[in-house]
Amino acid sequence: MSREPRGPNEKLGTVLALAGISNAGLARRVNDLGAQRGLTLRYDKTSVARWVSKGMVPQGVAPHLIAAAIAAKLGRPVPLHEIGLADADPAPEVGLCFPRDVGQAVRSATELYRLDVAGRRGGGGIWQSLAGSFSVSAYATPASRWLITPADSSVAREPAQAARESATPGPGGGGSAGPDCGLPQRVGHSDVGKLREAAEDARRWDSKYGGGDWRSSMVPECLRVDAAPLLLGSYSDDVGRALFGATAELTRLAGWMAFDTGQQEAAQRYYIQALRLARAAADVPLGGYVLASMSLQATYRGHADEGVDLAQAALERNRGLATARTMSFFRLVEARAQAKAGDGPACGAALKAAEGWLERARPGDADPSWLDFYTHERFAADAAECYRDLRMPRQVQRFTEQALARPTEEFVRSHGLRLVVSAVAELESGNLDAACAVGARAVEVAGRISSARTTEYVRDLLHRLEPYGDEPRVVELRERARPLLVAPA
Repeated sequence: MSREPRGPNEKLGTVLALAGISNAGLARRVNDLGAQRGLTLRYDKTSVARWVSKGMVPQGVAPHLIAAAIAAKLGRPVPLHEIGLADADPAPEVGLCFPRDVGQAVRSATELYRLDVAGRRGGGGIWQSLAGSFSVSAYATPASRWLITPADSSVAREPAQAARESATPGPGGGGSAGPDCGLPQRVGHSDVGKLREAAEDARRWDSKYGGGDWRSSMVPECLRVDAAPLLLGSYSDDVGRALFGATAELTRLAGWMAFDTGQQEAAQRYYIQALRLARAAADVPLGGYVLASMSLQATYRGHADEGVDLAQAALERNRGLATARTMSFFRLVEARAQAKAGDGPACGAALKAAEGWLERARPGDADPSWLDFYTHERFAADAAECYRDLRMPRQVQRFTEQALARPTEEFVRSHGLRLVVSAVAELESGNLDAACAVGARAVEVAGRISSARTTEYVRDLLHRLEPYGDEPRVVELRERARPLLVAPA
């Protein structure tokens, strides 16, 4: 499908002539690029003729494929405005690429920040039109490129380079980070420190109030307003590494919050960019943490085998590099995926290894700040979820008791999730009264936060209670949960 004709697209015709690509040749290249992305496209020379002579604009990802096909022939980037397609929807490809070049990686990340915030201001975000477009295969190239090269050789940006690249129009037609970035600035460690403080604050808000809380939703704005101009500035290699690391943390956190609020398409794109930024930071443990986040999302979306692969990639690349606590977390994430895949022995082995690594952790270890949530209670909570997926209620109850031993106001969402898992275990053990009682506590906690994931856990509990739907206790629980289930997450 194409949009209504606008008159001849002379820009596209000129660039095709310059590249020496025929109408049939362009159609073939676009179809091939689409096939590489799992799309079945059937453009032909007549389609291209309509694009050129009548100015018709193909919908979806096609404009970006056209630009990519011409760029491959010319050997340089081709922005949409150069081929007269600047008004095409920028969303389908944004954030999905994992560039080899650091400069292109900066442009890819800052374009994502700009478009997401612009979409939010316009209402609903740019992901509204991409509902259901999450594809676990989009993680294949980023993961493999990171495994091959987890650290860039140099990330320094001289002032002249920063000025030149900041003035280069991005895919959306404007400067890469938007028109309000000003002149490139010289970045120092104090600038990076402010980003790290923002990331730490956002992590606390997310854990306490959920990814949908208004304080958490400021992270994308922080990336656009604060991080993007710094990425587009000039900096030494040392400062640049720190800058990329801090921005990678914020970008991963934006992905996690999107994941928690059910915006899977946005989460995927943020995760990919976070992994690329972690590579520029030469921070292999942080890259592993992003892969672990990808694994949890893939597993949650029903792609357990890919979840295992992503967790194991994080684990293998970090042997001899990450702290014991970090390695424990990676094995725990693998266990979650193995359990969802139904492989009990593999899950048990991963849990045993995770527990072993955690026992080796010491207070003086140089654990990264982003891992401060991972305690013995968190290990127990995830172990309980593993055994829930393996339908072993006694083990679920044992680990849930450990997980709930020290409830804290700092991790409210986690506490709510643990309560739901405990209620499910009570139900599967035949304890309906206990299941409803714990379920009521879970609903109370869920009502205090903004988390689509927590709401889905409650919804799953109610679904499991349907065979007992006439029981007064179940009816009461369902009524308590009604405001939670009908309110926006």
